[in-house]
Amino acid sequence: MTTPRELLAQAKAAITEVEPGAAAERLGVAAFLDVREPDEYEQGAIPGAIHLPRGNLEFSVEGRIPDKTLPVVVYCAGGARSALAAKTLVDLGYKDVVSMIGGFNRWKDEGREWAVPRTLTSSQRNRYHRHLLLPEVGEGGQQKLLDSKVLLLGAGGLGSPAALYLAAAGVGTIGIIDMDVVDESNLQRQVLHNMDRIGERKVDSAKKTLSAMNPDVVVETFDVRLGADNVLEIFDGYDLVVDGTDNFPTRYLVNDASLLKRIPVVHGSIFRFEGQVTVFDPYNGPCYRCLIPEPPPAELAPSCAEAGVLGVLPGIVGSIQAIEAIKMLLSLGDPLVGRLLAYDAMEETFRTFKVRRDPECPTCGEHAGEIVIAEYDDLCMPHVR
Repeated sequence: MTTPRELLAQAKAAITEVEPGAAAERLGVAAFLDVREPDEYEQGAIPGAIHLPRGNLEFSVEGRIPDKTLPVVVYCAGGARSALAAKTLVDLGYKDVVSMIGGFNRWKDEGREWAVPRTLTSSQRNRYHRHLLLPEVGEGGQQKLLDSKVLLLGAGGLGSPAALYLAAAGVGTIGIIDMDVVDESNLQRQVLHNMDRIGERKVDSAKKTLSAMNPDVVVETFDVRLGADNVLEIFDGYDLVVDGTDNFPTRYLVNDASLLKRIPVVHGSIFRFEGQVTVFDPYNGPCYRCLIPEPPPAELAPSCAEAGVLGVLPGIVGSIQAIEAIKMLLSLGDPLVGRLLAYDAMEETFRTFKVRRDPECPTCGEHAGEIVIAEYDDLCMPHVR
């Protein structure tokens, strides 16, 4: 029967071990893999190291280090667990793996660079556990979400599901601008609110719901009308805007402000049984004026209050906006930049259309003049969702 000492000796015979000095030469080139337990890692680690406890290695490492040709330096506290881990990586097909002799303790004793890593609390690990299981998110991605600031334009049909899912996902700061009060007619689709909140300011109602859902989230409220006099100040400091507005004057105002501030906008719109979502990423894709250079006449653009909307529709569209927001915040996948997603609830179909930047666009085109923030209330009548 093989003893633990014999198992370790067999592992060391099958791998390459390097001194901390040689390992340090690989900084910036190799992936440093810390296989210690969480309580050890939290006390200090090599900056930039990937933390993956030895017990989870076999089933998780391919998600954390998908490129098996990438050089890997494995370390633990003293060099034993890292040797076993390095042997496992070799068995899994990794081509260039070394174990650091003496582990983190020797690295630290020799005066090499180390730091106390920022980590999630035990409560956060439990709350966001399903995110942490995703290699594309992980602890680093969750910390980025907690550091992110998203501004929601409207606490209505689209803003409600977007706010709920962004708060649940752990977006650290959510701003909400809305100058309306909760009305009973809102409750068919605006799921941030309830019967007990009728007559309350929507931003106050929204803050109560989101704060009760996730104490990690700071909710900033703006009980004002978004206009040329405050849009730049309100946008300042946010990483991304989720646009749930429903009138052309505000959409053009938001477009111009996002270009000036270079803040991406996740745009959504709904009408009867149909919805649309796209992402306007300033100067990396088309802007709103590339998509709709001029607003249609007011009589051709009836509001939901006039034409109606199926209550669940904004839940679908707003949820897609939340997904696109998270993708943008974490640089995941292929966001809807330069593409318009159209959803038809009656046919239950999704269609995607390409939208290209207009080189002659007056705001983002090659020869565009200076962007002037101005009111556009004369374009059409405001709508209420």
